[in-house]
Amino acid sequence: MKNVVTERVSQLRLLMREKGIDAFVTPSTDPHSGEYVPERWKSRRWISGFSGSAGTAVVTSNKAALWTDSRYFLQAEQQLSGTEYVLNKEKIDGTPSVTEWLGAALPKSATVAVDGWVNTVEAVEELRNELAEYGLSLRTDVDPYSEIWTDRPQLPDGKLFIQELKYTGESASHKIARIRERIGGSALFVSSLEEIAWTLNLRCDDILYTPFFVSYLLLTSDTVTLFVKKDKVTGEVASYLSDEGVTILDYDKVLEALASLTSPVLCQRDKTNYATYSVLQHPVFRESPIERMLIYKNETEIKGFRNAMEKDGVAMVKWIKWTLENVPKGGQTELSLSRKLEECRAEQPLFMGVSFESIMGYAHHGAIVHYEPTSETDIPVFPKGLLLIDSGAQYLDGTTDITRTIPLGDLTWEMRRDYTLVLKGWINLGRAVFPKGTCGTQLDTLAREPMWKFGINYLHGTGHGVGQFMSVHEAIDLHQFRMQWRPTPLLPGMIITDEPGIYIEGSHGVRHENTMLVVNASFLDKDGKALDNASDKCEADEACGLTFGPYYTFEHLTLCPVLTDAIIVDMLTDDEKSWFNKYQRNVYERLEPRLDEEHKVWLKKVTMPI
Repeated sequence: MKNVVTERVSQLRLLMREKGIDAFVTPSTDPHSGEYVPERWKSRRWISGFSGSAGTAVVTSNKAALWTDSRYFLQAEQQLSGTEYVLNKEKIDGTPSVTEWLGAALPKSATVAVDGWVNTVEAVEELRNELAEYGLSLRTDVDPYSEIWTDRPQLPDGKLFIQELKYTGESASHKIARIRERIGGSALFVSSLEEIAWTLNLRCDDILYTPFFVSYLLLTSDTVTLFVKKDKVTGEVASYLSDEGVTILDYDKVLEALASLTSPVLCQRDKTNYATYSVLQHPVFRESPIERMLIYKNETEIKGFRNAMEKDGVAMVKWIKWTLENVPKGGQTELSLSRKLEECRAEQPLFMGVSFESIMGYAHHGAIVHYEPTSETDIPVFPKGLLLIDSGAQYLDGTTDITRTIPLGDLTWEMRRDYTLVLKGWINLGRAVFPKGTCGTQLDTLAREPMWKFGINYLHGTGHGVGQFMSVHEAIDLHQFRMQWRPTPLLPGMIITDEPGIYIEGSHGVRHENTMLVVNASFLDKDGKALDNASDKCEADEACGLTFGPYYTFEHLTLCPVLTDAIIVDMLTDDEKSWFNKYQRNVYERLEPRLDEEHKVWLKKVTMPI
């Protein structure tokens, strides 16, 4: 692979010379700013050999560099080894930004280029402004991979299908009417595949792990147009879209349609690619109302989530029991355990596939935050140490995301300490009660504080939104638990994960994760009577017994036991033990009706109070 990367970089440099370009910047994105990128647009992986989901490759006439975040430091070091790429670790002191690096590497008046189709307006404008400080110019009209990537994959050709009303709880036409209320008489151009799938109640398999389809959507005051390859649209879907008031045009007609619009068009600076934006006569930047609408789950969607989580819990129980029994027999590896888990999930009704590639990290691989075993990295799993499994599934009625760290045998004191510290953070955040207006950044400290006392931290976020048979990382810049500021308040109907972790390079990794629903908190007065906490009136009404509310908390949707063998029980407070025991009991009570006798007995044993 190293020689292949070298040859590809040489081809890129030759093309750069022909076009008068001094540097080319390749991000990890596609025209729709999606987290998971179709094969056609995995240009950064093709040019660098680095397969992580996040990163930026930069090539000049005599240098090559790659930037990625802490999730992929170890992976990038391994995959870039033997190539000329220099790894730049983001958010680490001393690491230059892409523009700082280019400013030092290039002479003034040099030309940097990007592909306007896979860079957002925000990214292009920010890069252009920063480059100007170094006397560098930017071009956005170059796609070198259309020329040098000779076997480049074509656009995905999956067939669209209807996500039924019994799962969505709201028709497409009703959603469109609500969107129009929020945009007034303006037109709205939508590039986000997540927003398009949610609006139209359509799904597909174009995108790995997420049921989306490559398309654009244009809403005006009286029309709705879906730009999509027409051979993807079945007769049933065509009829459905017609009934919902949606017209279909070919995917490659989008520039022509946008250029013809003379009225203002709302679009998102951080999601609209520069190529489509550049043809708009009157673009108006505004947050898409769809992004905010889809993060609130209706009762139908919440019911689906609960059902999906019970099914996923059954699959996890079967897998954990099987793993604990079969690892000591020998012959198991990270990949074999991943395959077994998918088999357990595939047995469940409405299973549509995994929601992301399973992170199955044994021993030192557990310290690689987003480690995904491959045939090259796969290692045997032995009955000792820790196994970190972060995985999820797509069901028609819900998307799941769960992490459990499995103690397989003998553990060091440090492993047990880290297991317990992560558990304390997970419990502290998962049982939080907070007033209206609180955002995830304000709560993030709850998960980290137990580790901070031991001089330990982690650099990834602590939680993200999850879609309902959508993306496992929903509306990724909105409601999150994260050290970096995220102002979106957490409100009832939102789904969010709770996943602190500790990662010790060369030794082990620990992470616990549940998916949770924001709900109204419950309070009792001195007489045991329930207090009103369902509306804003408790902010002013002293009689209700609450002040400056309402208050919210979390319902843990994930139903899977946390194994107790590795816990240093004395490190937990009485309140933490009480909450943990209640959670374990709820897991048993919810899953017991779905299990056979053998698995009931096992689950009863592992959920006994500590």
